[in-house]
Amino acid sequence: MKAANLPFPIFAALLGVALLSLMDAFMKGAALAVGAFSAAWLRALIGTGIMLPVWLSVGARRPPLAVMKLHIERGVVSCFMAVTFFYSLTKLPLAETIAISFVAPLITLYLARILLGEAIRPGAVWGSLLGFAGTIIIIWARLGQSDFDRDTMLGLAAILVSALLYAYNFIVMRRQSQVAKPAEIALFHSGGTAAILALAAPFLFVVPDSEVLGATAISAVLTVIGASVLAWAYARAEAQVLVPMEYSGFLWASLFGWLFFREGVTATTVLGTALIVVGCWIAARRQEPEQVVI
Repeated sequence: MKAANLPFPIFAALLGVALLSLMDAFMKGAALAVGAFSAAWLRALIGTGIMLPVWLSVGARRPPLAVMKLHIERGVVSCFMAVTFFYSLTKLPLAETIAISFVAPLITLYLARILLGEAIRPGAVWGSLLGFAGTIIIIWARLGQSDFDRDTMLGLAAILVSALLYAYNFIVMRRQSQVAKPAEIALFHSGGTAAILALAAPFLFVVPDSEVLGATAISAVLTVIGASVLAWAYARAEAQVLVPMEYSGFLWASLFGWLFFREGVTATTVLGTALIVVGCWIAARRQEPEQVVI
């Protein structure tokens, strides 16, 4: 790649992360209004409606049974991953939630070892330990606050569960990428999530007003655009150049958390996030990028 072209992928990566962080802010507002389940289901439905014509336009095909099983598996994982993540957003500050979620790629290292037989480099082990230390700092500081209550405890538990599911999502996505095209993966990701959540919709769904519906629609569009922009960037620059851009999500989450919800950021959250980011950088060196659509 020519040096003159390098700023464009970097800018695209920053833009993609910003769009996905803005999506999180809109989804937090929707989840606060109608609950995490309803917000997640609506976003999945709208995302399916966006991706269906895209999939049809690039040559739709019926996935083989083995591939369909992967789509279903990821749909199951993603529906619980999304609901727990959006639920945590209703209980914790946006920046804090995003910071803890950064630990997911580190968990993936060990899942890949167990499920895929991949070797773990010594540097990746040290990076993961550093990242986990950062997570503990954030959680420990939250436990020591005077306003710690049951809702905060549930929020912390939810984001840790979501991070575990997100890590496993990386593994399933890797398998999918070997047997299916991006448009198919994106469609069945949204569609599978929507279909599985539909089973509980008669009992849990809250009908949104026009404002919440609009915010959820914006979130779905931001998800598609943000993921597409990131995919464009990673196709044109090395992972070692773009991976640090991913962690600008904390800065965007801090900004949008303040603008939308007047949330502040504590010094311990910044410190913990710094350790997680450094740990992820150490663990990710000389590895190929993985891209997923949430």
